[in-house]
Amino acid sequence: MVKEIPKWTQDEIKNAKFGKPESLTRTGYILEIYDKDMKIDVQLYEVVEDGRKIIEGMNLPKKIKPSELMKGVVYEFTFSSSKAPLSKKVVEFLRKEMEIDMDAIYQFELTNLELMDVDSDSVGSEEPEE
Repeated sequence: MVKEIPKWTQDEIKNAKFGKPESLTRTGYILEIYDKDMKIDVQLYEVVEDGRKIIEGMNLPKKIKPSELMKGVVYEFTFSSSKAPLSKKVVEFLRKEMEIDMDAIYQFELTNLELMDVDSDSVGSEEPEE
């Protein structure tokens, strides 16, 4: 049986007040591209503040066209991360009733990305023939 999240909890989550964004740079690759929503899911090699390595629904800036992005290739992502802490009441409810260990909501906005040249080490470094 799936438990319903009560309206008071939904309201707090929807109306969460995000703090000042922090700029982060991480490397990883794109898992999924959502053209219509202007969002991407990414797998990072380094964790973000809450320990995750997968970010779902990262917002794309208007200057980046989803059709120009490639899944599965390594990028350096520069993005802002904003945190909205949840009240003690919501944190306790989520932990006890929903078995979700979460004390804040995070929002991620991509500001820039660069395709990494991961093959450059092997190009031009051929072994001399004997």
